[in-house]
Amino acid sequence: MRLEDLARLPFTYDEVGCTEYDETPEGYHRLEYRERIGAGDEVFRRAADALLAWRMHRAAGIPVTATSKPPEVGTDSLGRLGPGLLVPPLRTRTQLGLPIPCRVVRVVDEPDRIGFAYGTLQGHPEAGEESFVVTRDSDGVHVTIRAYSRGATWYTRVAGPLARTAQHYAATRYAAALRHLAA
Repeated sequence: MRLEDLARLPFTYDEVGCTEYDETPEGYHRLEYRERIGAGDEVFRRAADALLAWRMHRAAGIPVTATSKPPEVGTDSLGRLGPGLLVPPLRTRTQLGLPIPCRVVRVVDEPDRIGFAYGTLQGHPEAGEESFVVTRDSDGVHVTIRAYSRGATWYTRVAGPLARTAQHYAATRYAAALRHLAA
């Protein structure tokens, strides 16, 4: 699968935009992970820059290419779920791992909130949506990762709780990567 192939792919779920709301769509598992990554305007700016340049994903061990930086609604992204998520990311570009094709469905651009949400495309092992939002408030700078997903392939449906554990692990990796990039 190549990045240029994604434009013709459909979403694998009907609830497009669901990460914007607090209600979990029927039949989906919900992940909500929030972590403080620092404090101050500089941390907020660096975290936002790293998120919008897709550096958070790469630093977390998921190499991603995208049709635009910063993401905008309609941006396609192609990540690879592979060994980089388990060990420190490799410095070389690799095509190893499962393709994780997504399309940006929402962008958040407010003075104290920056981020985006993307939804899964045909070929992704899960079906659903995930959002990444950096916020600045009196308690510091936080990243919130919210996802609604269900297995889209036989192996993710069989994996059940293991797939959800892997998704939570990925969220902790994203937060750690963003904390490091914003420091």
